[in-house]
Amino acid sequence: MEEKFICKIASPEEMDRKWDYEIESNPSDRDNWITWKAEAISGRLSGVSLPYYGILDGNIICEATAFIRQDLLPDCRDVMDEHTAYLGAFRTVEAWRGRGYFSRLFSFMLEDLKQRGFTKFLLGVEPEETVNQSIYAHWGFTELVKSGTNTYPDGTVIRVDYYLKQ
Repeated sequence: MEEKFICKIASPEEMDRKWDYEIESNPSDRDNWITWKAEAISGRLSGVSLPYYGILDGNIICEATAFIRQDLLPDCRDVMDEHTAYLGAFRTVEAWRGRGYFSRLFSFMLEDLKQRGFTKFLLGVEPEETVNQSIYAHWGFTELVKSGTNTYPDGTVIRVDYYLKQ
Protein backbone atom coordinates (compact mmCIF):
# COMPACT_ATOMS: atom_id res chain seq x y z
CA MET A 1 0.00 0.00 0.00
CA GLU A 2 1.36 3.41 -0.98
CA GLU A 3 1.64 5.96 1.82
CA LYS A 4 -0.15 9.26 1.35
CA PHE A 5 1.76 12.24 2.77
CA ILE A 6 0.29 15.72 2.64
CA CYS A 7 1.51 19.09 3.87
CA LYS A 8 -1.00 21.71 4.94
CA ILE A 9 -1.80 24.55 7.27
CA ALA A 10 -3.43 22.94 10.29
CA SER A 11 -7.02 23.51 11.31
CA PRO A 12 -7.75 24.37 14.97
CA GLU A 13 -9.22 20.87 15.37
CA GLU A 14 -6.01 19.24 14.09
CA MET A 15 -4.01 21.48 16.39
CA ASP A 16 -6.10 20.46 19.38
CA ARG A 17 -5.46 16.79 18.61
CA LYS A 18 -1.71 17.29 18.06
CA TRP A 19 -1.23 19.38 21.18
CA ASP A 20 -3.08 16.84 23.31
CA TYR A 21 -0.61 14.24 22.01
CA GLU A 22 2.34 16.50 22.97
CA ILE A 23 0.92 17.11 26.45
CA GLU A 24 0.52 13.36 27.01
CA SER A 25 4.02 12.67 25.63
CA ASN A 26 5.70 15.20 27.93
CA PRO A 27 4.39 14.57 31.46
CA SER A 28 7.39 16.19 33.18
CA ASP A 29 6.75 19.43 31.25
CA ARG A 30 2.96 19.17 31.23
CA ASP A 31 2.24 22.71 32.45
CA ASN A 32 4.50 24.27 29.79
CA TRP A 33 2.83 22.22 27.04
CA ILE A 34 -0.66 23.23 28.24
CA THR A 35 0.37 26.91 28.06
CA TRP A 36 1.99 26.44 24.64
CA LYS A 37 -1.15 24.72 23.35
CA ALA A 38 -3.33 27.68 24.33
CA GLU A 39 -0.85 30.13 22.78
CA ALA A 40 -0.56 28.11 19.56
CA ILE A 41 -4.29 27.81 18.97
CA SER A 42 -4.86 31.46 19.88
CA GLY A 43 -2.05 32.49 17.50
CA ARG A 44 -3.59 30.48 14.67
CA LEU A 45 -7.06 31.93 15.24
CA SER A 46 -5.77 35.53 15.46
CA GLY A 47 -3.47 35.29 12.43
CA VAL A 48 -0.26 35.68 14.43
CA SER A 49 1.07 32.30 13.34
CA LEU A 50 0.64 29.62 10.70
CA PRO A 51 0.99 26.01 11.89
CA TYR A 52 2.12 23.61 9.17
CA TYR A 53 1.48 19.88 9.58
CA GLY A 54 2.79 16.87 7.73
CA ILE A 55 0.11 14.18 7.68
CA LEU A 56 0.84 10.60 6.68
CA ASP A 57 -2.13 8.31 6.09
CA GLY A 58 -4.28 10.55 8.28
CA ASN A 59 -1.76 10.80 11.14
CA ILE A 60 0.05 14.02 12.05
CA ILE A 61 3.74 13.04 12.02
CA CYS A 62 5.56 16.38 11.81
CA GLU A 63 4.98 20.05 12.34
CA ALA A 64 6.51 23.51 12.10
CA THR A 65 5.10 26.93 12.87
CA ALA A 66 5.71 30.30 11.22
CA PHE A 67 5.22 33.36 13.40
CA ILE A 68 4.32 36.15 11.02
CA ARG A 69 3.81 39.15 13.32
CA GLN A 70 7.16 40.47 14.52
CA ASP A 71 5.55 42.83 17.05
CA LEU A 72 4.52 39.80 19.10
CA LEU A 73 8.03 38.33 19.32
CA PRO A 74 9.76 40.70 21.75
CA ASP A 75 13.08 38.82 21.67
CA CYS A 76 13.31 39.26 17.88
CA ARG A 77 11.86 42.71 17.20
CA ASP A 78 15.28 44.16 16.48
CA VAL A 79 16.09 41.59 13.76
CA MET A 80 12.68 41.21 12.11
CA ASP A 81 10.59 43.31 9.77
CA GLU A 82 7.29 42.82 7.95
CA HIS A 83 9.00 40.53 5.42
CA THR A 84 10.52 38.22 8.05
CA ALA A 85 8.86 35.08 9.40
CA TYR A 86 10.14 33.42 12.56
CA LEU A 87 10.13 29.63 12.20
CA GLY A 88 9.90 27.28 15.15
CA ALA A 89 8.13 24.45 16.92
CA PHE A 90 9.84 21.87 14.69
CA ARG A 91 8.76 18.39 15.71
CA THR A 92 8.61 14.96 14.11
CA VAL A 93 7.18 11.85 15.74
CA GLU A 94 10.23 9.74 16.57
CA ALA A 95 9.20 6.72 14.49
CA TRP A 96 9.15 8.91 11.36
CA ARG A 97 12.43 10.81 11.84
CA GLY A 98 15.14 10.57 9.21
CA ARG A 99 12.79 9.68 6.36
CA GLY A 100 12.55 13.10 4.70
CA TYR A 101 9.03 13.95 5.80
CA PHE A 102 10.02 17.01 7.80
CA SER A 103 12.21 18.27 4.94
CA ARG A 104 9.20 18.07 2.64
CA LEU A 105 7.06 19.94 5.17
CA PHE A 106 9.77 22.57 5.64
CA SER A 107 10.02 23.16 1.88
CA PHE A 108 6.23 23.42 1.65
CA MET A 109 6.21 25.98 4.48
CA LEU A 110 8.93 28.15 2.91
CA GLU A 111 7.20 28.15 -0.48
CA ASP A 112 3.87 29.09 1.10
CA LEU A 113 5.49 31.91 3.07
CA LYS A 114 7.26 33.23 -0.04
CA GLN A 115 3.89 33.34 -1.82
CA ARG A 116 2.62 35.41 1.12
CA GLY A 117 5.43 37.95 0.60
CA PHE A 118 7.98 36.81 3.16
CA THR A 119 11.58 37.03 1.94
CA LYS A 120 13.57 36.42 5.13
CA PHE A 121 13.34 33.60 7.62
CA LEU A 122 14.62 33.52 11.18
CA LEU A 123 14.93 30.65 13.63
CA GLY A 124 16.40 30.10 17.06
CA VAL A 125 18.44 27.20 18.34
CA GLU A 126 20.10 26.44 21.66
CA PRO A 127 23.90 26.66 21.25
CA GLU A 128 24.44 23.13 22.57
CA GLU A 129 22.08 21.63 19.96
CA THR A 130 24.88 21.12 17.44
CA VAL A 131 23.02 18.52 15.38
CA ASN A 132 20.12 20.93 14.84
CA GLN A 133 22.57 23.74 14.05
CA SER A 134 24.11 21.58 11.32
CA ILE A 135 20.69 20.80 9.85
CA TYR A 136 19.70 24.46 9.85
CA ALA A 137 23.01 25.47 8.25
CA HIS A 138 22.37 22.89 5.52
CA TRP A 139 19.01 24.61 4.92
CA GLY A 140 20.76 27.99 4.57
CA PHE A 141 20.41 29.42 8.07
CA THR A 142 24.04 30.49 8.40
CA GLU A 143 23.91 34.16 9.40
CA LEU A 144 24.02 34.48 13.20
CA VAL A 145 22.14 37.73 13.84
CA LYS A 146 21.65 37.62 17.59
CA SER A 147 22.16 35.64 20.77
CA GLY A 148 19.75 35.88 23.65
CA THR A 149 17.55 33.98 26.07
CA ASN A 150 14.04 32.58 26.05
CA THR A 151 11.94 31.97 29.16
CA TYR A 152 9.52 29.05 29.32
CA PRO A 153 6.16 29.41 31.10
CA ASP A 154 7.56 27.59 34.16
CA GLY A 155 10.43 30.10 34.44
CA THR A 156 13.14 27.94 32.85
CA VAL A 157 15.55 30.18 30.92
CA ILE A 158 17.42 28.86 27.88
CA ARG A 159 20.09 30.45 25.71
CA VAL A 160 19.20 30.88 22.05
CA ASP A 161 21.19 31.79 18.94
CA TYR A 162 19.13 33.30 16.12
CA TYR A 163 20.02 32.54 12.50
CA LEU A 164 18.70 34.24 9.37
CA LYS A 165 18.13 32.94 5.86
CA GLN A 166 17.47 35.39 3.04
